[in-house]
Amino acid sequence: MAVESRGRKIVYGPVPSRRLGRSLGIDLIPYKTCSFDCIYCQLGPTPKTTIRRRAYTLPEEVVSAVRGRLEKGTHADFLTLSGSGEPTLELNLGEILRALRREFSQRIAVLTNSSLLHMKSVREALSSAHVVLPSLDGWKEDTFQKVNRPHPSVSLEKVLLGLKKLRGEFKGEIWLEVLLVEGINDDPRDIPLLLAVLQDIAPDRIQINTVTRPPSLAWVRPPKRERLEEFAAALGPKAEIVASFKAGSERIVTSELERRLVETVSRRPLCAEDVASIFGMEISMADSLLGRLAREKGWMAVKVEEKTYYRPRGESA
Repeated sequence: MAVESRGRKIVYGPVPSRRLGRSLGIDLIPYKTCSFDCIYCQLGPTPKTTIRRRAYTLPEEVVSAVRGRLEKGTHADFLTLSGSGEPTLELNLGEILRALRREFSQRIAVLTNSSLLHMKSVREALSSAHVVLPSLDGWKEDTFQKVNRPHPSVSLEKVLLGLKKLRGEFKGEIWLEVLLVEGINDDPRDIPLLLAVLQDIAPDRIQINTVTRPPSLAWVRPPKRERLEEFAAALGPKAEIVASFKAGSERIVTSELERRLVETVSRRPLCAEDVASIFGMEISMADSLLGRLAREKGWMAVKVEEKTYYRPRGESA
């Protein structure tokens, strides 16, 4: 079976995750290989959506990369399969998850856009994860299409069917992310429809999120906090607004810190607050470090709600 991971970095971070604490990222998929072209994506537009599953990474490569990072003294609460594309497009996903569970004590999480959960092979692959974090950004077909801009073969009906089947088969926890975009899917009049959908999915947690990093399209905006609170209250005790991450310090030498920052920015925008929280430094020092790296690497700066995020050039719409 051909594998295409040559030259790609598989592990990055750990990064501060508002949902998973200190998360060591595992990136199985080439950059922007995805079934969606979400309007809010922090990585920019998807050149061409796909639903074809391929073998991009070998299980032994993943284990070796994770072990190498953890042996350096890195602390991680979760090993998280996410990164630059949709993880369920990895044909070796099941073998990789089983290998990670055999080799490491950390809990394993998989972030997915839910597009392939209607496929039995994908649900079987996910069975070895401790937590699956699927997303649901639309509860009407037109809204789903506007927010996620999926591959033509992916419909909201398929997404909802996959989520329902996952709930019936998966033995671990399901933390469903509902991401709200101002003026698109944040109409409180649609909450009863969302509640009806959630009854079938029965997630262990409902995590209400919004646009917090520079989005794929510049006009995309987060709703006001009051609207998030309105949704959270209506969705019941399982619902929570994803809170800002508060971390302890992890002090590492400057060269190692710079390397981690460069590999992380290649996958997700970073701001000084992120860097300060995970590495235990003053925000002013983190801001200075990011600014210097931005000049050296040619990163662009994007303002989102008074925070300055850095991302590689050529990734915005």
